Amino acid sequence: MNLHGIVVGAGSGRRFGGTKATSLLRGRPLWEWARDALVQGGVDGVVVVGPFPGGLPGGPRRRDSVLVGLHALRDGVTHVVIHDAARPLASAALTRVVVARLARGDVAAVVPAVPLRDTVKRVSGDLVTMTVDRSELVAVQTPQAFVLTTLLEAHHSGDEDASDDATLVERVGGLVAVVPGEPTNLKITYPEDLVVAEAVLR
Repeated sequence: MNLHGIVVGAGSGRRFGGTKATSLLRGRPLWEWARDALVQGGVDGVVVVGPFPGGLPGGPRRRDSVLVGLHALRDGVTHVVIHDAARPLASAALTRVVVARLARGDVAAVVPAVPLRDTVKRVSGDLVTMTVDRSELVAVQTPQAFVLTTLLEAHHSGDEDASDDATLVERVGGLVAVVPGEPTNLKITYPEDLVVAEAVLR
């Protein structure tokens, strides 16, 4: 595999109150933590998309920013790992696990996931309409790894938005495998999540 990575951190951060990717965790911006998880996990190079040094300008949606990164990959890349800058605690070991599963060659994408711990209910307004069976449900994380040709096909096959790139691959019929994620691989969404991340590092 000629493997490269993309770190995406161009979101507006409305719930966070500002750009998350440049927020500091132990004195370092979140996007650097995410980049290092890919580099130390074995990718050959990383494209960063977002408002930071060396970063490419992102698009209005996450999928648009990922496509900016995909178009910036150098010739010869065959596989790509996409990681969110908002997940600074993902380990290099997780990157290696995701890539190793993709290297088996039988799927188009690999995502890390953790089991749901809480009871899940469907609601309408303030009323519960049903309790959802969580036995076959997982919460998906990044980094996610892809066969580049399939991911590009998925991005160019439609314009409907998606919360992650694996969803786009599913829409074009690509097989997506799951590997165990990391419970500590938190997504920074609100300012208080940085406090939790600091506690995890301690």
